[in-house]
Amino acid sequence: MEKKLKVGVIGATGYVGQRLVSLLENHPWFECVALCASPRSAGKRYEDAVQGRWKIDCDMPLYVKDMIVYSTDDIEEYCGAIDFTFCAVDMKKDEIRALEERIAKLEIPVISNNSANRWTEDVPMIIPEINGSHAALIDDQKKRLGTKRGFIAVKPNCSIQSYVPALTPLLSYGIKLISVCTYQAISGAGKTFKDWPEMVGNMIPYIGGEEEKSEKEPLRVWGEYANGKIELAKQPVISAQCYRVAVQEGHTAAVSVSFDRKPSMEDMKKAWSEFEGEAQKLNLPNAPKHFLQYFEEDNRPQPALDAMYENGMGVSIGRLREDNIFDYKFTCLSHNTLRGAAGGSMLSAELLVAKGYISAK
Repeated sequence: MEKKLKVGVIGATGYVGQRLVSLLENHPWFECVALCASPRSAGKRYEDAVQGRWKIDCDMPLYVKDMIVYSTDDIEEYCGAIDFTFCAVDMKKDEIRALEERIAKLEIPVISNNSANRWTEDVPMIIPEINGSHAALIDDQKKRLGTKRGFIAVKPNCSIQSYVPALTPLLSYGIKLISVCTYQAISGAGKTFKDWPEMVGNMIPYIGGEEEKSEKEPLRVWGEYANGKIELAKQPVISAQCYRVAVQEGHTAAVSVSFDRKPSMEDMKKAWSEFEGEAQKLNLPNAPKHFLQYFEEDNRPQPALDAMYENGMGVSIGRLREDNIFDYKFTCLSHNTLRGAAGGSMLSAELLVAKGYISAK
């Protein structure tokens, strides 16, 4: 790319916003030129706005420390500085929907980490390796919004990105039933153990809204684009349980699955090793070279050892074995704030640039 696209981050002071700021350092296609947050952070140097609240496991990039933070109350001025934006803001859902649509109508593409627009009919919800074709919704969305270049695209819930990638290469065998239990890191709640000391040595058997998302969002990801909307996949039926566990980074999923046509374990491992998505074919900057890896060891994958596979953008699988009720069971792991959140959004933006949906003003 001859000239980098100018990008901003809304919600830049939060956990995912901090990840985005870090990933944008020295990005080959994007230059972060603007940061935006709530009015209480507005007008401050970024370093001052996050003082005592830098949460991620790397140093704050030098390029961003002296940037003055815009307010979400001054969104027009913010949008004037950028070609497109990431959005990871902490607001009520109706407020997020209004903000993201307002930005899109200002002719700025929005790549959203928020859940508010995941079920807006003409907003694509993308995992780049799986359903990049859903970007076709953008043309329909622009007609509704009356825009030429502004639109909204979202990423799915972070927890489903641990196991949906592992199941996708097996769809040709006719997946009928899935039972999944996710063990989700505290960073998914924007926390560290310093913020949340009661999580040390603890587990909470409830995360609001997560089970519904885990049961429904895969059906949209696996759906087909037709007539300006996504026709949801008719199967499988999914039952989910979601737990918050004492892990900083890395969502684990225990999956049980039944098929119309039961594959062999060798067929499943082959499907995983050979799977390649559009992100790999396009050689996008943040695309993992090998999206899925399988461990033969009984004690893998583990968050402490494997969450950073492929710079946190790959998915690890292990413990494949036959099940007494379902056909098979296995374990999956992904890095929730990289693959599941900031990195997934970054990869989606790269995909939409490659497809021509995002360009300089």
